[in-house]
Amino acid sequence: MTVLRMVYASAIELRTDEAYYWTWSKEGALSFLDHPPGIAWLIRFGTLIFGDTALGVRFGGIVAMLVTQCLLADIVRRLTHDARAIAIAVLMPEAALYYGLLMAKVAPDVAMIPFAVAMMWSLVRLAQSGDGRWWLAAGLFAGLALLSKFTVVMFAPAVAAFLLVPEWRWRWLRSPYPYLALLIAFAVFSPVLIWNAQHDWASFRFQGVRATANYGISLRTLGDYIGLQFGLVGFVMLPVVLSGLVMTAWRGYRSREPVAILLSTAVLVPFVYFFFKSLTLRVGDTWPMFMWPVGFAAAAVNLAMMPGEGWSTRAIRSGMFWVNTALVSGIAFVVIVFLYYVAAPWNFLGRMDPIGAEAGFEQVAARAQAALDETGATWIATTDYRTYAMMRWLFRGRVPVVEINERGRFQDFRDPGMDRIEDHAGLYIGRQPDDRSSLWATIPARREPLGQVERRWRGVLTDTYTLDKLTGWTPELTPPKDSPLFQWRVLALRASPRPLSFATNPSPGPTVSAAAARRTAAAS
Repeated sequence: MTVLRMVYASAIELRTDEAYYWTWSKEGALSFLDHPPGIAWLIRFGTLIFGDTALGVRFGGIVAMLVTQCLLADIVRRLTHDARAIAIAVLMPEAALYYGLLMAKVAPDVAMIPFAVAMMWSLVRLAQSGDGRWWLAAGLFAGLALLSKFTVVMFAPAVAAFLLVPEWRWRWLRSPYPYLALLIAFAVFSPVLIWNAQHDWASFRFQGVRATANYGISLRTLGDYIGLQFGLVGFVMLPVVLSGLVMTAWRGYRSREPVAILLSTAVLVPFVYFFFKSLTLRVGDTWPMFMWPVGFAAAAVNLAMMPGEGWSTRAIRSGMFWVNTALVSGIAFVVIVFLYYVAAPWNFLGRMDPIGAEAGFEQVAARAQAALDETGATWIATTDYRTYAMMRWLFRGRVPVVEINERGRFQDFRDPGMDRIEDHAGLYIGRQPDDRSSLWATIPARREPLGQVERRWRGVLTDTYTLDKLTGWTPELTPPKDSPLFQWRVLALRASPRPLSFATNPSPGPTVSAAAARRTAAAS
């Protein structure tokens, strides 16, 4: 399965967010607007080995999967000493599409997952040994997980319950170790805090828009959330894991057993939170993925515990049957999806295909290169970060690429090559209909139409892009914060097959009218 993921990582062109994170790996910033820097460091690790290739960008995710499996195996080994339970814990991620295949697609969650599981592993070691120094290891891994993605804070209720519900609570509340662990976590997380303090707490405000957005009750977004969990965890695996978690929670809270409390709460609390959040907001496909590896460990441990708790032979056999069914059907599904993307020539999902929807940028880059040669333009301008990231990835530094708006995304980025931009003609590449944004009324550039280029995947038209020659203007890389060129957009993630976007105003400046917002949503 690891070889399968490596083939997938090598064969499939980067998706837009992966290319965006790759651009971060080329910068020296302490942190970034969208996320902490962990994903950039993970990509840098892979590209140092394999260069700026698709495998190099994704190699860190393949390693993260293996590390996660090793940690799960050791957690289950320490709790059960049952070889079958260990094998189940290792195979469960392989049978879940997100982990078995898509861990090769780098995202902040991929960087966070092994550190989050390592934090749980440290607390299991603490519970077994009683050695308070394991709190320090847990604090270190918590800080590293926070350096990858903020959502790991949703494990905090589990750690609090682990500390406070068992009989040992007064021992640890009087001990310095839990407090030192917090200090270590904050110290490791400090680069993000320093960057945000220097940049008006931009990351926290950016993520706060997502966390607090509310659009009214929608059964469609609820259905999206449940459907995504079945699709990414497994149609049989999800009920198996949830039933194991419920039994683990019942066992843990009834007997105040620390590890059972920790493992079950770490999954059930975020699951329930996202369930209620999905009533009013489309939950992103990767948001809950940090929690399920802990669920795999809990389900495997629960299966090993059942014989010693007096369960009937029929119940134990039924549990094993469903686990085996989940593993076999899940791994088969992962392999089928792999073959569909790597070997099949068809597009069964049309424009809804999650990989195909972001493929085909080579066609845009080829047409852009021809336009550069024809016009003598020396740099490329875009007005969305996805096109910016893909052009920067495909041109690999041969041509400066600048997103002329949303400059809040690029704070502390290095000079893209202003000597090749200033007083030179540029090439604008804009996804329709975003290319007709009212933003252009504030930019004194002259646009000379050069034509259009279509982006297709397996014969299906995905997007059309406008190409214009830009003259008479040099982009401003560091506009003031009240400038429309500085303000960023965040994903609204309403009930839609593709994320919607809307403008936010972190500082005073022009707002978007309701009509314009509707046009943007319709375009997305």
